[in-house]
Amino acid sequence: MALSIENPKPEAEAGLNDLVALVADGMARVNTTILSRTGSDVAMIPEVANHLIASGGKRLRPILTLACAKLCDYAGDTDGDVKLAASVEFMHTATLLHDDVVDESDMRRGRVAARIKWGNEASVLVGDFLLGQAFRMMVEVGSLRALDILSAAATVIAEGEVMQLTNAKNLETDEAAYLAVIRGKTAELFAAACEVGPVLAGRPEAEQAAARAYGMNLGIAFQLIDDVLDYGGTSAELGKNVGDDFREGKITLPIVLAHRRGSEGERGFWRRTLQQGEIRDDDLETALDLLQRHGALEETVARAHHYGAQARTALDVFPDGPVRTALIGAVEFCVARAR
Repeated sequence: MALSIENPKPEAEAGLNDLVALVADGMARVNTTILSRTGSDVAMIPEVANHLIASGGKRLRPILTLACAKLCDYAGDTDGDVKLAASVEFMHTATLLHDDVVDESDMRRGRVAARIKWGNEASVLVGDFLLGQAFRMMVEVGSLRALDILSAAATVIAEGEVMQLTNAKNLETDEAAYLAVIRGKTAELFAAACEVGPVLAGRPEAEQAAARAYGMNLGIAFQLIDDVLDYGGTSAELGKNVGDDFREGKITLPIVLAHRRGSEGERGFWRRTLQQGEIRDDDLETALDLLQRHGALEETVARAHHYGAQARTALDVFPDGPVRTALIGAVEFCVARAR
């Protein structure tokens, strides 16, 4: 049975909308902080930064930082949660700027990638500027533990990106290696974004660990669905061209599963397209047919639901309430993007 990839269910959208509404005041301050911290006497820096920042995106990661702080009744009067949420968004934006250079991407969030408009050098350097601003805000918050969590995340994210680069075009990549990549390059920032909330609120280590587990599992589920959408979503959903992972030779879980289950002739197709980069006009359609034939997309979605369930379970240590319910809704939103 072919996988149906559609817009998220209305109830899933409602779950995310509930979370957005709960942190709306904080996100307004986050957005103001972001705009103020992209200012520079070097004119190109705000131009490049704002090209990506102003292009949209749900800003899920900083929303999670604010929500997890709210979940733990953080009531700091120094906007620590706002500054850390802005730091998380700057880290994410810097990663996108760097990724587009590494991947030679033409599109990001539905717009021309910054590297196309200003060049690779400017994209990398403005990403570095944003990382610097992120760490300045972390220091201003004054929580050594939060600084440790987010700085460690920056290291792990870089390691994940290097692992992905190493695994590119390598059809011997197995599931464990693939999961190590997405834990590093995607899920680690989700985990750190959630963990710093209870840290700021001075909550017990068990709650800090639970928030981290929620973010880690949510991040894995989010990336699994992104990997599925690359083969059957839309550019609007992805914010980049459909099939970019295929054209770039990225070995994602759907590929791992289809390659392992395929015939020798099918493996030859993957070698020609992914390893050798010899891609013809109808090869993306052929790839999608093979992925569906072997149930690779459906199984990847099922794995996303598994990690989503783990994320929901991690919240069990927190009392019932609107924030916890909305965080569960965020899980439903992430996994319902493909069904």
